[in-house]
Amino acid sequence: MAQTKYIFVTGGVTSSLGKGIIAASLAKLLQARGYRTTIQKLDPYINVDPGTLNPYEHGECYVTDDGAETDLDLGHYERFLNVRTSQANNVTTGRIYQSVIEKERRGEFLGKTVQVVPHITNEIKERIQLLGKSGEYDIVITEIGGTVGDIESLPYIEAVRQLLWELGDNNGIVIHLTLVPYLSAAGELKTKPTQHSVKTLMESGIKADILVCRTEHEISSDIKDKLALFCNVKREAVIQSIDASTIYDVPLLMQEEGLDMVTLKKLALPDNIQPDLTQWRQFLEKHKNPKHEVTIGLIGKYVELQDSYKSILESFIHAGAVNEVRVNVRSIHSEHINKNKMDQAMKGLDGILVAPGFGERGIEGKVRAVQYAREKGIPFLGICLGMQMAVIEYARHVLGLTDANSTEMNQSTADPVISLMEEQKSVINKGGTMRLGAWDCTLKNGSLVQKVYGGAKTISERHRHRYEFNNDYKKEMEDAGLATSGTNKETGLVEIVELPKHPWFIGVQYHPEYKSTVANPHPLFVGFVEAALQHKKKQSNVSLA
Repeated sequence: MAQTKYIFVTGGVTSSLGKGIIAASLAKLLQARGYRTTIQKLDPYINVDPGTLNPYEHGECYVTDDGAETDLDLGHYERFLNVRTSQANNVTTGRIYQSVIEKERRGEFLGKTVQVVPHITNEIKERIQLLGKSGEYDIVITEIGGTVGDIESLPYIEAVRQLLWELGDNNGIVIHLTLVPYLSAAGELKTKPTQHSVKTLMESGIKADILVCRTEHEISSDIKDKLALFCNVKREAVIQSIDASTIYDVPLLMQEEGLDMVTLKKLALPDNIQPDLTQWRQFLEKHKNPKHEVTIGLIGKYVELQDSYKSILESFIHAGAVNEVRVNVRSIHSEHINKNKMDQAMKGLDGILVAPGFGERGIEGKVRAVQYAREKGIPFLGICLGMQMAVIEYARHVLGLTDANSTEMNQSTADPVISLMEEQKSVINKGGTMRLGAWDCTLKNGSLVQKVYGGAKTISERHRHRYEFNNDYKKEMEDAGLATSGTNKETGLVEIVELPKHPWFIGVQYHPEYKSTVANPHPLFVGFVEAALQHKKKQSNVSLA
């Protein structure tokens, strides 16, 4: 291919329309036609990355193999494409300005006055083209965060305008995602918000090449004609994006609308290879037609916002399809778990997952949930903080160390079974300083977790934590029956604990949910859902007897 092609996805009218899903769906269709495709996200906020943002504020923080703390949309990109992302796939205003200021301090601008144009916009253009110039991709899709017209988005829009001019014809296009609202009082869809949004984009010097219209109702041919005329786009380039029952329907819906065809045409790329979506359709078939059903309790402290645990919820969808099981996730706020009403809180659960998190709020509820799963023989999966809670629970109720805790929650605890990592003790800054990214883990021969991973001896998983299993308690724990079945050879850190005498009880220090995709569901989630199904069947047989 002569040069990398660029697609820019902007949003209008309102936020949360699903730019990330549309970008991922288009990328999936292009990938299925044989084009090497990747996606990047440009975020207008001034945080250098989302690592210090509250999950209530921003949803989950997604972590890549190279240790980048990124926007949760990168999770969609990986789940759809099954292609790993990196630091280059997520750029924030904070990172852009930080880089430009550092260059200015080094004297790289030769005494020039540093301005938004050209210095900030040049930095943005460099970041946009970083993946394209790597030679690894035919097409780079860039999602611009926020909404057209936002003050903070203006430098990005200007950078896109300049880049489209520099790239030349057929090398870059803009897809504008907008809302076509339905007014029930009038009983009709209204196009005026979209017209205004496109006008705002044009005032910035950018013409939308394709309109993707989010809607709750079918958009008629007349409305498409009107949008094409008033928004100055081709009729075939007005794409309907109607509400779907699952985000995994969107690539097929976009294919029906011809989004990939019109995109290739505008980029002057061959469209003669039909997309191979066989595996995707098989996944959807299993997902939509399950043979069984299980209920998993997700014990967390950010459960009011579903995006806080986005990757976990999606991992259950992937694992459910493999097992032909509908996984019903019941979110349970750990702060509300009362020790006198455990049977009531946990009633009907076939599995218990204690979720990641930070800080002491809701911790005791998580410990109680672990104890309930352990004592009742319910399949259990603890992730990051969830694994640490499993260690604390075991120390308190099996070893008799009643004051056992993490130094994150209680610095003066008599038994710090979870403590701050040695290299973290001198850390002052909070952003980007945790143990991050992919680390190897050696699995113990004959362990449950090795079986779950298909007999693997070594695995690589992504981390995001400051505190660790305290090895001073390792022998005592193991002698009492808690197996440390996964460790990092270089550091000696315990990555995995399990209970050999329990039907299925695993706690992991890492985040398996970050690596689960449609094409490769994560084995831990697959095994956990399978164990929950076996538990349910066993309970049904007991009740019948």
